[in-house]
Amino acid sequence: MTRTKRRVGTIVLTAAAIAYLVWKVDLGTTLDLLADTNLAWFASAIAITLVAIPVVAERWRWLLQAQGIEERLRWLTRAYLVGYAAGQVLPTSLGGDAVRVVETARRHPGRTAAVTGTVVLERVVGGTATILLGAVGFLLSVGRYDVSAYLWLEGVFVFGTILVAFLFFARSARPLLRRVEPVLGRVRLAKPLRAFYDGVHHFRDRRALLGKVFALTLSVQAVRILAIWACAEAVGIDLDARVYYVMGPLLFLVMLVPFTLNGLAVREAFFVSFLGSLGIGADEAFAAGFLFSLLTLIDAIPGGAILVWEGMRSRTAPRVEHG
Repeated sequence: MTRTKRRVGTIVLTAAAIAYLVWKVDLGTTLDLLADTNLAWFASAIAITLVAIPVVAERWRWLLQAQGIEERLRWLTRAYLVGYAAGQVLPTSLGGDAVRVVETARRHPGRTAAVTGTVVLERVVGGTATILLGAVGFLLSVGRYDVSAYLWLEGVFVFGTILVAFLFFARSARPLLRRVEPVLGRVRLAKPLRAFYDGVHHFRDRRALLGKVFALTLSVQAVRILAIWACAEAVGIDLDARVYYVMGPLLFLVMLVPFTLNGLAVREAFFVSFLGSLGIGADEAFAAGFLFSLLTLIDAIPGGAILVWEGMRSRTAPRVEHG
């Protein structure tokens, strides 16, 4: 797909999501709901997302160490914060991942494939944990909430996760990958993709590490879902927290797909659609989605401040004369 087609597709999807929201939502009512936001609940949502950042940075440090790359937790936390800031102007959270890879690879020349492998593995493990949480949430909600219409979407992500895990970790997948290697060689992608594959496959025999990473990821994702619940409670939506363990994983997975720039309108449309299936009014659902979107912007503020500060320091640093 050409860049022009991608841009046109993005514009069309964004327009469709905005049109859906305009059709469903009364702006005046939504503004009244937002004006009455319970700040204690919203502050709880902010705290949940910010506290999780150094935890996932520690998870990344474990994976880098397994590749022989040593980094301080403080710098990795900083990389995550900057990645969140970059994700506000790049397509989805994957744009922030790319920034993390580039910055870390600069600090460790010649290890780009290894660094990329750790970030991709984070996503694979994160997606697997998210899908597991969605399955658990669905089981807890059976007979209480009607969310069966969304199971097909989760099924797509389940299949995709299984396929990715098979390609990267199963030895039986290697003959299949070798068949496409000549094609990749013609477009000069065989060598970098091979290095990338080796960087992820390196973890195949590190089962104890993968188990530890998965357990931590599952815990973090479970807590992060509570931030969605807190945003909904902040605008007066009173639902059992368990329903968000169906909604949250689907929302996280949808946000990974670059439908629009940083999920613009798609995130809010998902809130309106999902919560609407549970009898929640479109205005209340949109208000909750808006607060969750605002939450992502607030999470990006520290990273933006870091970039501004580092930019100012680089401009004011004294120049060293050579001669």
